[in-house]
Amino acid sequence: EATLDLAERRRIRSAIRELQRQELELDGEALASKRFRPEHGSHRQDDKENWPQSQHLEEEQQAALATLSQQLETITSVEELTKLLQAAGEYEERKVIRAAIRKLRAEEIEGEAL
Repeated sequence: EATLDLAERRRIRSAIRELQRQELELDGEALASKRFRPEHGSHRQDDKENWPQSQHLEEEQQAALATLSQQLETITSVEELTKLLQAAGEYEERKVIRAAIRKLRAEEIEGEAL
């Protein structure tokens, strides 16, 4: 309820702050406790339920990365690989392309050294 008494407003705000402080302390103690893991079990259950689907997606991604890696072996231009890198959307794709660029540059350096 709204009140016009400033002293009463201060007491209310003070009481609210004290309750919030106590709640934060309790949350901190609960987080510090090794027994506190309420969501851990539910995530594990979700993982079990989604495992076949996620396993299938991971296998598809690995196959796609293997195909990409084979395609990158045929490319001998750093500029072309750089264009592919800029167009790549997935982190894993970019990682494979960067590795191919590093490999090409290392081969170029070895060729110049010989």
